[in-house]
Amino acid sequence: MAVQNTNNQQQELSEILQIRRDKLQALQSAGMDPFAVTVFDVSHHAGEIKENFDALEGQEITIAGRLMSKRGMGKVSFCDLQDKSGTIQLYARKDEMDPEEYERFKKYDIGDIVGVHGQVFRTQRGEMSVRARTVELLSKSLRPLPEKFHGLTDKEIRYRQRYVDLIVNPDSRRNFEIRSRFVRYLRNFLDGRGFMEVETPVLSTLAGGAAARPFITHHNALDIDMYMRIATELHLKRLIVGGLERVYEVGRIFRNEGMDTKHNPEFTTVELYQAYTDFHGMMDLFEDLLSGAAKDILGTYEVEWLGHKISLAPGFRRMTMAEAVKEHLGVDFMAIDDDAQAVEAAKKVGVDMEGVEPTWGHALYECFDQKVEEKMIQPTFITMHPVDVSPLAKRSPQDPRLTERFELFICCSEMGNAFSELNDPIDQYQRFKKQAELRAKGDEEANMMDEDFVMALEYGMPPTGGLGIGIDRCAMMLCGTDSIRDVILFPTMKPLD
Repeated sequence: MAVQNTNNQQQELSEILQIRRDKLQALQSAGMDPFAVTVFDVSHHAGEIKENFDALEGQEITIAGRLMSKRGMGKVSFCDLQDKSGTIQLYARKDEMDPEEYERFKKYDIGDIVGVHGQVFRTQRGEMSVRARTVELLSKSLRPLPEKFHGLTDKEIRYRQRYVDLIVNPDSRRNFEIRSRFVRYLRNFLDGRGFMEVETPVLSTLAGGAAARPFITHHNALDIDMYMRIATELHLKRLIVGGLERVYEVGRIFRNEGMDTKHNPEFTTVELYQAYTDFHGMMDLFEDLLSGAAKDILGTYEVEWLGHKISLAPGFRRMTMAEAVKEHLGVDFMAIDDDAQAVEAAKKVGVDMEGVEPTWGHALYECFDQKVEEKMIQPTFITMHPVDVSPLAKRSPQDPRLTERFELFICCSEMGNAFSELNDPIDQYQRFKKQAELRAKGDEEANMMDEDFVMALEYGMPPTGGLGIGIDRCAMMLCGTDSIRDVILFPTMKPLD
């Protein structure tokens, strides 16, 4: 039965496609090819008309958009026209238009794009509308939109055919409007604090700045393999060395890793670096940014995300990683000095240490990563990460096993990562050397030795705070969506067979 229904649907679609092509051919034969139209002068949009209806009522306007519904179609026709700002009703009467034009209008299909000249008015039922004088077909839709009441609900099709998703799903359009507003707010926020926006290379001969597996491509002119960047960090810190003092980059990052609801192989981050501050300064900045963005974009600090009600009001909780592990697991790593004891303590609380370097730092990190991170619901800065997992952060003067680093967690999701940046070139060289050794042993996510970056540090980099923020994660939170694919216009998808 299902096969028969599918065959019937395919046959019906084929008939609709043919009918629409026949309509197009008839128009073209009559010298009215819609695809030959090059311009239409739009004076107003749907949202603008509704917001300023009292001032515009009775005025002549032009508006353009897509026909989303049709009703009537006798001597009086009603249609919903959708543009970038929303929808508005079109009201057309045969005795108020050229009769031939009205008859052509009656044959237009849902999905067609039209330009309308008319008058703003309110119908007897009180509906804000445009009384059409002329309706010009600007583009013919040769394929029908999804059925009105069910829309485009298959998520995979929505991601593969985002253009249709944006037409028929207002929530999807809202998500990307919120994302765009967040990026605009972010830029204004940083520009207002004296940061300079810059651009750094996407292709590099080295993979560094993060623990991640890179994509490899080939540069034909140079005949060398190159890596698509996994972070913007090392180039941006070179600019701090050069004296720019406050820099940021909103850019695409590429990591050849898995895909799930929180990860996409290419994603967008902002990395920023500020001289003469530390990770505490970055915490203050990040908190101000997220709180301000929520208030500006959503009008509230309260957000529902991943099944939780969270507050982005200023005053996020701040605690060290060791404090978090002690609070939730009862293990006091600060009272443990020995690597073996630390590993044993981690195993006792059910942490899997197989394949993990058996050090105090790795044991602490795995305890948090495997057992505690899932408990971080309300905005919480987790600070003082082990040096073993932080090759680019400055050591804590109080405890050399730890670094001045934080990650912000909201609803168990990492939203951003920040350091008091390492500016000791000798220490940096030793950490790169250790990372290179791990890479030689098969760790594809380890950083490569970057001798030019070490040389840059040898010229002197001031004390610096750095912060990396996942744009996609922040957009997910502000939109209240549970998948990163809902906030990336064209997410990576496996090709169809």
